[in-house]
Amino acid sequence: MLGAFASAFRTPDLRRKLLFVLLIIVIFRAGSQIPAPGVNVANVEQCIAATREGAGASLYNLVNLFSGGALLQLTIFALGIMPYITASIILQLLVVVIPRLEALKKEGQAGQTKITQYTRYLTLGLAVLQATGIVALARSGNLLQCNQDLLHDNGTGTFMVLVVTMTAGTAVIMWLGELITERGIGNGMSILIFTQVVATFPATMWAVKQEHGWWTFGVVMVIGLAIMAAVIFIEQAQRRIPVQYARRMVGRKMFGGSSTYIPLKVNQAGVIPVIFGSSLLYLPAMAAQFNQNSTAGWVDWINTYLVTGDHPLYMAVYFGLIVFFTYFYVSITFNPQEVADNMKKYGGFIPGIRAGKPTEDYLSYVLSRITLPGALYLGLVALIPLIALALINASQNFPFGGTSILIMVGVALDTVKQIESQLQQRNYEGFLR
Repeated sequence: MLGAFASAFRTPDLRRKLLFVLLIIVIFRAGSQIPAPGVNVANVEQCIAATREGAGASLYNLVNLFSGGALLQLTIFALGIMPYITASIILQLLVVVIPRLEALKKEGQAGQTKITQYTRYLTLGLAVLQATGIVALARSGNLLQCNQDLLHDNGTGTFMVLVVTMTAGTAVIMWLGELITERGIGNGMSILIFTQVVATFPATMWAVKQEHGWWTFGVVMVIGLAIMAAVIFIEQAQRRIPVQYARRMVGRKMFGGSSTYIPLKVNQAGVIPVIFGSSLLYLPAMAAQFNQNSTAGWVDWINTYLVTGDHPLYMAVYFGLIVFFTYFYVSITFNPQEVADNMKKYGGFIPGIRAGKPTEDYLSYVLSRITLPGALYLGLVALIPLIALALINASQNFPFGGTSILIMVGVALDTVKQIESQLQQRNYEGFLR
């Protein structure tokens, strides 16, 4: 990986692209540190320090992770990339449900451009909703569960300015991500997500040393490297189904006769099931958060079993949701019938399997078999921080697990592959000589 980056910096065109990506990252992180207008920075820092020591610190883990810690600091980029992620997931689900969106997807690049435009509009709508909720929680004092005033003024004017600022920050983040995709290397949104996750990594590792000493720090590092190696192995694992294309005559030319394969990854769903599961468990915790003063029994039950994450019931529900959403997401993103029809249309077949319905059944069978280990793998990786909470009381201070490790490894592997492909294109003439 380091060799690929070194070779890229020696190539003028790639060096310009990499430096451009680094410039965008610097701008992005700077915006994540600038407080939004009307925020009492001193009180916010005091409340964050108090929240890290309490049990309620896990409530906003998911959203705060994708904002690189900017959410709880109420900066101009407080929402981070989360509205765009949510909008993208919603559009992916709607493509299966709404025939119009499905038709757009089949139109190729033009249809994908239209879906991307819809994603932008939905992102801004979700940003307004999330910003309104976060500012309302900050104004009422429920965001960080402290008695300090997080805002200098609780008036409507300050409320509106904060909502507009955070929404505009989300729009700027989308623009920065698209700039990276167009002029840099890799997927812009993925790189920004990677940046936000990695931004909290050094501080989290240092907190382990501060709380538990050098011995625990060393053990966590060794375990973390082992987890990272296992995640890389699973993320690269795939089942390759061979496909043979028959020869066919078109005019006076012969086409076909080639062999290829269909790569079915063990982790076909990526990090999406973990986000789905975390988001669903976040809803009852948020409902209990708004009813802290209520004497209803369900509030106490949620606070006991579905908030801190160290209870076996929470772990079991979380694991079950991840397994369910893995199968669900794979079923809507990979259509065996569509793949079988396309193969039959272009004269392709799997050796030993008849074209048409038998091919569809075979693909469904193989997909269901490899999805199970993928779902169990995602569930186990997602439970690592929760197990760390139960063993060393360090849910906030164990970065090697859950959504963070999946994002770091996945984006890093994809970016390195794109750099290597660019290097191969530029060195192809040298190979011919």
